[in-house]
Amino acid sequence: MGDFPVSPLVCIGVGSSFAFAGLFYRLYQDKKKELKKLKEIPVFKPDEHLLKVLKATPHNRLQYVAVEGMVQADGEPLASQFVPRCFGVIQRTTVEEHWQYWSSLTRTWNSQTINRKESSNSVPFSLVSPGAYISDLSVKVQNPLEASGCYLERVYYKLRRAEEGLVNVVLQGLNGEKPVAMEESEKLLRVGSILTGFGEVVLEGGQVIRLQAPQDGRKYILMLTDYRSFIDRHERSETIWKVLTALTGITGTSLLAGVIYNLVGKQDDKSK
Repeated sequence: MGDFPVSPLVCIGVGSSFAFAGLFYRLYQDKKKELKKLKEIPVFKPDEHLLKVLKATPHNRLQYVAVEGMVQADGEPLASQFVPRCFGVIQRTTVEEHWQYWSSLTRTWNSQTINRKESSNSVPFSLVSPGAYISDLSVKVQNPLEASGCYLERVYYKLRRAEEGLVNVVLQGLNGEKPVAMEESEKLLRVGSILTGFGEVVLEGGQVIRLQAPQDGRKYILMLTDYRSFIDRHERSETIWKVLTALTGITGTSLLAGVIYNLVGKQDDKSK
């Protein structure tokens, strides 16, 4: 038997290319199915059309729809603790302390983050059509803290470094621990933001519309974006997986074609 004519690295390259092509294709198909389901979800805005549809449906209920609107506090909004004239309807503040602890086993300082304080506040709020008046229709958002999704915007962040004095250095050596820094951050769902909510919509009392967690087990989602931008982001993700599938597939095919060409060429040389 002669020497193996194909480099092991080429074989690895061919196998890896086709393996990644298969993986990317599966991710592309999953994203494609997810996008198809998203596009099948009815989309509404807080207006008369939504009210008419609800009145025409059994039990005045839409099981799973998307509602896009502008955030408006039903009463007094929450004021930012750090940013002047910044108001929201959901507020989350976090204070984290970063410490280092001395390990006598490894003779090194090990870092550790301690979540000292995290608090969430919310006030009742609704979604309205941009430019709507107070008398216009709105959709009240129920239990927003139970929803998943990215609906908070970071409005404040500060990292405070610990100051080391002579006394602190001595105490740190005795205790085997020392503070490094403290992080403060604040996130808000700001008044006036465009929000898209996915969930169940019900009509109560003939005029009050509510967006709430679905009863059929599907996800209750709030996204800090309009519906079109939300779909565009998923379409870009689908395109990325599609392009990666094509690139890795073409690479694997090209390498395999090169291997076959070299094998055929060597066989022709031997026959001559």
